Amino acid sequence: MQNIILFILALLLTIGGLSYYSIYRTVAKSVNHMYEPLHRDSKSQDAVIGHDPISILLLGVDERPGDKGRTDSMIVLTINPETKKSTMVSIPRDTRVFMRSKNTNIKINAAYTYEGIEGTVQTVEQFLNIPINYYIKLNMEGFKDIVDAIGGITVNNDFPFTLEGVHIPKGEQHIDGKVALKYARMRKEDPRGDFGRQQRQREIINQIVHEGAQLKSLKNYQGILTSLEKNIQTNLTLDKMIDIQSSYKEAVNNIKQIEVKGDDKKIDNLWYHVVKNETRKDLSKTLRHQLNLEP
Repeated sequence: MQNIILFILALLLTIGGLSYYSIYRTVAKSVNHMYEPLHRDSKSQDAVIGHDPISILLLGVDERPGDKGRTDSMIVLTINPETKKSTMVSIPRDTRVFMRSKNTNIKINAAYTYEGIEGTVQTVEQFLNIPINYYIKLNMEGFKDIVDAIGGITVNNDFPFTLEGVHIPKGEQHIDGKVALKYARMRKEDPRGDFGRQQRQREIINQIVHEGAQLKSLKNYQGILTSLEKNIQTNLTLDKMIDIQSSYKEAVNNIKQIEVKGDDKKIDNLWYHVVKNETRKDLSKTLRHQLNLEP
């Protein structure tokens, strides 16, 4: 998925809120299972949380038996607690980027295949010329379990389509995790291609944020935690989640969405989403301003 980001973040923020109550130990145990720091993580990064802007890379990874997997979704979220604004950038998975460690151009979703989370973070940082403070990785096959844990979501489909034997009619409907996964993945039948898919995924995110905030979902916190624990990996600790929930929540609710515009071109018999250098620099400038960094 291209826009899985707020879906994960919203549920983790919900966990942060829940942790103040009697289920703290249960939440702490689950988050500990999700925790996987980057090699470069150090005490200095703890200072980022508080009043400084932060960036979070959210990844939806398609991992299957016998396959190292690729990122099916890649989103960069910048959050500024001072301006109370956030920016969400969806990076198309076929975006052509230079991977420094391989000294060659690749599709950005292949960075995970080559060097996992570490290589993906470094490649995104180089492409956008911004630091990535935190990451959250979701196993896409487990996505349906998380949707089911919150009781499903309601979407309004623009046109009917069928994907892998699952038919999704036009109009408003309440869907479970299996259908939501198909709804999020389809792009070939969409005249808007990857951007149409991104729009549907943003819709899913908004609906999960809505459902996750409802009391009925919180009553099933154990089911939600179990689903998250099985399918999410992050370098966010529970303390950092709590800090984001308390200090950054208002900014997270005010999000500007940006698409990475480019041209689809065939190079060396492979199709790429090619982003002009000027476009990339303008995007970098916007994000660096959001993070209070020099241009």
